[in-house]
Amino acid sequence: MEALYTVLDAFIDQVSDHSIEVFGSGLIHHSYVVKKNEEKVYILQEVNHTVFKWPENIANNIESLSAWLQKTGSNTMLPCPVKTKDHEHYHVINGAYYRLIPFVENSHSINVCNIPEEAYQASLQFGNFTASFQHFPVDGLKPTIIGFHDLSFRWKQFREALNNGNSERINATTQIIADLENDYAIVSFYDKILNARTFSSRVTHHDTKISNVLFDDHQKGICVIDLDTVMPGIFISDLGDMFRTYLSPANEEEKDMNLVEARREFYQAIIEGYKERMADQMSTDEIKHLNYAGEFMIYMQALRFFTDFLNNDIYYNTQYPDNNLVRTLNQLKLLKSFRGIIA
Repeated sequence: MEALYTVLDAFIDQVSDHSIEVFGSGLIHHSYVVKKNEEKVYILQEVNHTVFKWPENIANNIESLSAWLQKTGSNTMLPCPVKTKDHEHYHVINGAYYRLIPFVENSHSINVCNIPEEAYQASLQFGNFTASFQHFPVDGLKPTIIGFHDLSFRWKQFREALNNGNSERINATTQIIADLENDYAIVSFYDKILNARTFSSRVTHHDTKISNVLFDDHQKGICVIDLDTVMPGIFISDLGDMFRTYLSPANEEEKDMNLVEARREFYQAIIEGYKERMADQMSTDEIKHLNYAGEFMIYMQALRFFTDFLNNDIYYNTQYPDNNLVRTLNQLKLLKSFRGIIA
């Protein structure tokens, strides 16, 4: 922890007046809260250079987005990292990239979506985020993760795993393989969307879990955070990820499939919040296919978990041998339940 004070000194003066503590339970970055007189003033983060191979792309994207909001006079809040004393985006030490982000006063985040109002508030914030960049030159955003929400790419990985993966696991899961193959229409429709003029490329967050929204003391949404995956994308990524992560009271680790269900009132709240800011910017074709977003994202995550299972669990961290298989079954159950509430 002592070395972090050296990092902090690269950004601000009077480091000795501050304290640093571990903050949050993020799976990607190591985060620390910086306090002064027991008041939270900054978040210090070590960026995961393994996942995000081009940290400068992240910084350049955020800088471009911030400049756009200032130019357009938007009141959308975008928590942006401060530069080092040498005017750099990061302080790099021993190959590790550190950044410092001001702490948003009187804010907090939540890890689980417990009531429809929380789903509505989060969806409203993510809708507002994209809507705020309506005329932004989206092609100017740089990639931060290649192929992140590319379903065609994930399907290709799945097919390769069937050819080269663990034969014992393949032979034991023929029904799951058949179920995934029977839903290939989800993949083929995605391919059509990529070439459809009625589906626009927009500024897209790509990681719309509930913990990436800051709430005030009255549980109203303030803004979205964790902008590392902001890239050009299609609305199905953000809306679909909200469906996938807000609808069920049980997350993807749940082993009891009876607890995995899509809750209709949460679905309605997500739709309402997103459309409130985005409806007037979307085409008739996009509005018509709001529900496809859920099928797209839930199916893709099932595909990714199962592909990793067949490849002997080389990507996702696992706690026991069949962890990725359970995750797959969990997501397939959620997909079935989701289809039930939109039928």
